[in-house]
Amino acid sequence: MDFGENWISVSPDVDYDMTLDEVHRVVEYYPGLYRDVQTYLRERIKEVLTGSSESIVVRIYGPDLATLRTQAKDIEARIGDIPGIEDAHASLQTDLPHIQVEPNLAKAQAVGLTPGDIRRQASTLIASEEVSDIFSGGRAYDVHVTAIPSARDSVSDVENLQLDTPSGGHVRLSDVAAVTLGPTPNAIERQKQSRRIDVGANVEGRPLNEVVDDVEKRMEGVIFPLGYHAEVIGESTELDAAEDTLLIFGIAAGVATLLLLHVAFGGFRPALLTFILLPMALVGGAIAVWMSGRVLSLGSLVGFLAVFGIAARNGILMVSHFQHLERVEGVKFGAGLVIQGAKERLAPIMMTALATALALVPLVVAGSIPGHEIEHPMAIVILGGLITATLINLFVLPSLYLAFGKSKREREAEPVEADAAAPA
Repeated sequence: MDFGENWISVSPDVDYDMTLDEVHRVVEYYPGLYRDVQTYLRERIKEVLTGSSESIVVRIYGPDLATLRTQAKDIEARIGDIPGIEDAHASLQTDLPHIQVEPNLAKAQAVGLTPGDIRRQASTLIASEEVSDIFSGGRAYDVHVTAIPSARDSVSDVENLQLDTPSGGHVRLSDVAAVTLGPTPNAIERQKQSRRIDVGANVEGRPLNEVVDDVEKRMEGVIFPLGYHAEVIGESTELDAAEDTLLIFGIAAGVATLLLLHVAFGGFRPALLTFILLPMALVGGAIAVWMSGRVLSLGSLVGFLAVFGIAARNGILMVSHFQHLERVEGVKFGAGLVIQGAKERLAPIMMTALATALALVPLVVAGSIPGHEIEHPMAIVILGGLITATLINLFVLPSLYLAFGKSKREREAEPVEADAAAPA
């Protein structure tokens, strides 16, 4: 037993930060323990991502446990002094004393015993063996046969265990086998068809991605024996993988969005105009991330996607209304058109932004409390992005539509068509 967890519920009537500080103070009072205080959701996320509760894990692979432990101690010393690294430590893999029994074939054969006979009898005397069941009161109870406790308290007691021979006699275990006390690993962990050991660490006071970069630079100087290698995993690695996945899907979604805008507006010019403004709407979210600690999390990435969708929706509604005024209501293309369209779309866009913002403000004000590890950074990004998205749709988009919504040829053709239609 080398690992344990205590789950603590905090009353809503007390100050959470003060209570958390007290918990840290109590935990740090015990020397020689690797400890970590974190929320349930945060711990579950780390366990799913890496199988460990540390933020950064250097996982070493190789065939020999002793070599793995040596490499782990070397890496622990290399990364332990990196700024931001906290409690760097190798996995608690060590050798425990175990009694080892190796039969002497010649002596065992002399008394008619086989290695299997010795193993079975010794196992029964030390660890017990189920021989029957007793049913009483609607319950079943196992019946085990074993030696009395005083007969197996020490190595000498085990050596003196009496084994039955086929001839009906008895022989001591030490007479037919070598009984020694030897080291046995407390745990052997395997992954990717290889043994492994982890060097874990948490991060405090620096952005996670910067600390991971420093760890990877230190790892470049490690020389591994043939058949051994290591990899750096953890939250940052999973975030990079998620960013790559989102980038691929984001590019595909961007192309599909541009094509849909072209179909909706009936022309490439207004579609491209609306599409170009979409990344500008994300500036507010980026500023919000910078102001809140410069930490880009998976929740933040989801927030950027939400802002992108809101900005696209408002832009489509604005440009579609401009086209409706011109094609259906007969308003001539010009400054009057965009001013009237912007005024008429002001209320819907503002109501959308305000309703969304009011729903997100409690998440932002509450801060990064337990249970909000994903919602809090997402809310910050969406709230910041709403500001720039609303301003761009109400002020920048109408101006650019007036300047680039129609080509010069289309503008020059409008009065000619009107003059030609007058005599008719």
